[in-house]
Amino acid sequence: MNAPLSPLGSRSGPIVALCGGVGGAKLALGLEREFGAAVSLVVNTGDDFEHLGLAISPDLDSVLYKLSGLSDEVRGWGRADETWNFMAALGELGGETWFQLGDRDLALHVERTRRLRLGESLTQITESLRSRLGVRARLLPMSDAPVRTLVHTDEGTLPFQRYFVERRCAPAVTGFAFDGASTAQPTAGVLAALAAPDLRAVVICPSNPYLSIDPILAIPGLRAALAAARAPIVAVSPIISGQAIKGPTAKIMAELNVPATSAAIAAHYGTLIDGIVIDAADAEERARIPAPVSAVPTLMKTADDSVRLAQDVLRFADALAAAGGVIHADREAVRP
Repeated sequence: MNAPLSPLGSRSGPIVALCGGVGGAKLALGLEREFGAAVSLVVNTGDDFEHLGLAISPDLDSVLYKLSGLSDEVRGWGRADETWNFMAALGELGGETWFQLGDRDLALHVERTRRLRLGESLTQITESLRSRLGVRARLLPMSDAPVRTLVHTDEGTLPFQRYFVERRCAPAVTGFAFDGASTAQPTAGVLAALAAPDLRAVVICPSNPYLSIDPILAIPGLRAALAAARAPIVAVSPIISGQAIKGPTAKIMAELNVPATSAAIAAHYGTLIDGIVIDAADAEERARIPAPVSAVPTLMKTADDSVRLAQDVLRFADALAAAGGVIHADREAVRP
């Protein structure tokens, strides 16, 4: 069914969004530009790893660069106006160059690593970086404990970055594991954001559900906090006309024998969500989705597109709340 949209601004209150890197960061930008400091972004850290002795947080950095205006919009990742002298020199010495660290980007990883070794948490460091770079939305790592995404493939199990960057997603995927997730805990900031009594909405950004959102949901305390949240949880499909705009989502779905449709994305999230936003081109899928649906343009080519989609998503969430469309009983059923 297609839910009616309410006028923007009919409700207020804080907003929580779950997101991964480049794809999720586009909607995160729209949310921040439209709703500012009311937005808390719970960011996947399953992609984090140690490389060349440095603590790398790719998704956090993608969101940080995007919202601070520092992202490279041509290349699609990393910092703008980047130089590569470090990597060139490293290659001359026979070092590993499969994971590219630009000279400007390197400064962030060095500073993060230094502060982690001094005993600061990833949350504390991210908050400091957010503030220094002028980002209004709060950036919240999903946990301060290490969680590492492992990709099961036809070539064996690969750490995420080896699969994603070194192998360029070439191996066929057979499944995933999130090492450390079962014992990790969400941070106090994440739990407080989800428990806000005036919470307006929880948005699942159009990030890869398997690689970016599932690591977040794999943390038992975080999933329980989502189940208890008294605000609509709305997912935004990353699929448009059978294709993913960014990344290997459609390829992974095919390898897992899952149709690359928004209906399949809705089924993946199941009763965790109260509704889903799909692209207007896929409006005919509404009949196959047993939850409220909003069909609007979801392709974000510009910052204005990101703002427009953020507005549409919140209108939809507000309409669900006004209609009493928060699935409390069903969410209880998905508690670990």
